[in-house]
Amino acid sequence: MHKLKVLLVLFLSTCHAALSYTDGLLPNGDFEVGPKASELKGSVVTSHDGIPNWTISGFVEYIKSGQKQGDMLLIVPEGAYAVRLGNEAYIKQKVKLNKGSFYSITFSAARTCAQEEKLNVSVVPTTEKRDYGIIPIQTMYGSNGWESFACGFKADYEQGEIVIHNSGVEDDPACGPLIDSVALKVLNPPRRTRANLLKNGNFEEGPYVFPNASWGVLIPPHIEDAHGPLPGWIVESLKAVKYIDSKHFYVPEGNRAIELVAGKESALAQVVITTIGKVYDLTFSVGDANNSCEGSMTVEAFAGGDTVQVPYESKGKGGFVRGKLRFTALSTRTRIRFLSTFYTMKNDNSGSLCGPVIDDVKLLSVRYPNKHS
Repeated sequence: MHKLKVLLVLFLSTCHAALSYTDGLLPNGDFEVGPKASELKGSVVTSHDGIPNWTISGFVEYIKSGQKQGDMLLIVPEGAYAVRLGNEAYIKQKVKLNKGSFYSITFSAARTCAQEEKLNVSVVPTTEKRDYGIIPIQTMYGSNGWESFACGFKADYEQGEIVIHNSGVEDDPACGPLIDSVALKVLNPPRRTRANLLKNGNFEEGPYVFPNASWGVLIPPHIEDAHGPLPGWIVESLKAVKYIDSKHFYVPEGNRAIELVAGKESALAQVVITTIGKVYDLTFSVGDANNSCEGSMTVEAFAGGDTVQVPYESKGKGGFVRGKLRFTALSTRTRIRFLSTFYTMKNDNSGSLCGPVIDDVKLLSVRYPNKHS
């Protein structure tokens, strides 16, 4: 019995060590443990290792919730503290990785006084020339003043450094974005099945969602990220899509879905192997997230030269309809694509962009197409 207890303790401690860097906040990822008083000059961190578990460079401030910059109140996304990155400043942390695995990084950010703020998120070292994400944060979709963002990467080595860098140069070095709650999650590559020719059609595999974050996670366009955080899918638009969870939003099926938050600038696609001349049925759910997004919505689906528009009248309280597109494959690789026809804003006077939810996307070949509608 004693040996069994020892083995159990060792097993549990091993599991904890593995989970600590593959699914959840990084050590001190919420910056709640701050520098010593001797490592601060006002709010500026003066030591490169002053923030526990992190290394910093450049003009980095340790910000307390409610702190003011002139007449502007600085918003901390979660908890009591965050960091602000000034001109060319960065924060980084070493992490253990599983070589060859895919990961997503989720973090929260708030814009301060600069209008064109961007963050460069990377993991080094890497064997790829362009394995980093440039995250534009000038478009804010929520009404809280901050957003959570996700980007993806492939681990080329067993250890790496997550680097978040403000590459902007402003007249005021303190005019930089606030960063909070940095998390890491390992992504399990989804597979096509006999029940669905699409990978991850229910969007259950995706970036880490903070348990207490009620604003979802923005997934930036594919052009900004060599390895996306939503396995199987490509965000091939100018604007981001929003990854939402059933704890804080209405989700048609399962625990995760996608909200198309920027009209025709917010598009999602997947390339699937097909047989030329064969008939396929693409089915999917279109709804709203129960987030005060009201009005007439339309999702357009494209495949094999065909398209369908699925209208949905949203009352902003959750619900969905099913859409269907039957098409004949014109090539051995068919691009499945979804976008929202219209721009929609929440009716809560926040001016926040929102849009239709898509979920439960399935693609199947039709054996006897003339017998079924």
